[in-house]
Amino acid sequence: MNISKNIKVLFVEDDAMIRNMFHTMLSSFFDKLEVAIDGKDALEKYKKEEFDLIITDINMPNMDGIEMAKKIREKDLQVSILFVTGFDDSEYLLQCSQLDISGYLVKPLDMDDLIPVLQKVNQKIQLHQKFKKQESQLIEINNDLEQQMISRISEIYALNQELIATQKEVIFTMGAIGESRSKETGNHVKRVACYCELLAKYYGLDPETVDLVKEASPMHDIGKVATPDSILNKNSALTNEERDIMRDHALLGYEMLKHSQRPLLKIAATIAYEHHEKYDGTGYPQGLKGEQISIYGRITALADVFDALGSDRCYKKAWEDEKIFALLKEQKGKHFDPKLVDIFFEHLDEFCAIRDKYRDILK
Repeated sequence: MNISKNIKVLFVEDDAMIRNMFHTMLSSFFDKLEVAIDGKDALEKYKKEEFDLIITDINMPNMDGIEMAKKIREKDLQVSILFVTGFDDSEYLLQCSQLDISGYLVKPLDMDDLIPVLQKVNQKIQLHQKFKKQESQLIEINNDLEQQMISRISEIYALNQELIATQKEVIFTMGAIGESRSKETGNHVKRVACYCELLAKYYGLDPETVDLVKEASPMHDIGKVATPDSILNKNSALTNEERDIMRDHALLGYEMLKHSQRPLLKIAATIAYEHHEKYDGTGYPQGLKGEQISIYGRITALADVFDALGSDRCYKKAWEDEKIFALLKEQKGKHFDPKLVDIFFEHLDEFCAIRDKYRDILK
């Protein structure tokens, strides 16, 4: 008979003589065979290990076969259940059908009745075991793919972080180079970046945007790389023509950066374009007014002017703090966003601490 001996069977029967007879008969078919004396005993055994087939009597003390099968079905929809009983009763047949059983046999049994049912049940169990094996293999393959994907994502994330760090470093270096052409130090872009960070944070921007504003601000004057040295380093007043050439650096910086879709460079392009706009609309190059100017441009405008006024330039000496603060207050709502001016003075100690930390070293 073509029945797998590897099927795990639980046989449930309260009558000792019938139990021993069936045990002997079933042992010739199955290598893995457990017996239970009633439904309650069968449930205890079922809790300890899984079975592929349960062959059970119906009418038993403590717990009958129907009740036992109901409890097993609550946890396991796949196990095959075969009822064997001496009662050929239609009520039992109805209850059995509701439990999705694999067969129903009436005592006394003979081999001609038992073997076809066992063969049918065997086919079902073999299909289920094959499915479980395939499912297990798929889960294993899926886990391997997940691990490979996680590993790959980690690699991509690390590379992306490295790219972002490199991008920030390049942006800062380019900003410092742009400033150095007009005899300014790299500390200028450090200070402006930190001022922008403070203003953005206290203005209420989200942490990610605060970081982007800080990292993008060193590019505010990158357009100066195209401005002639004779104008950048002139130690006297500029002519109208020279002033127009100088002002072109805002548009040139924007044109250099505007093509990138990366958030950092997009903000850098906006800052380069708008940091000379004024809140009252008298700035350049677009003559934007109020909140037509992006918050990035408004923040950098205040940070840049505060630092420029307090630093020596080829055309002027650094201003005293008293004079700087007076101008900032006077330009509130004119050159600068009023809210940003208020933030500046509310946190003046922090701005001064940054200036002291990155103060230019006089040679």
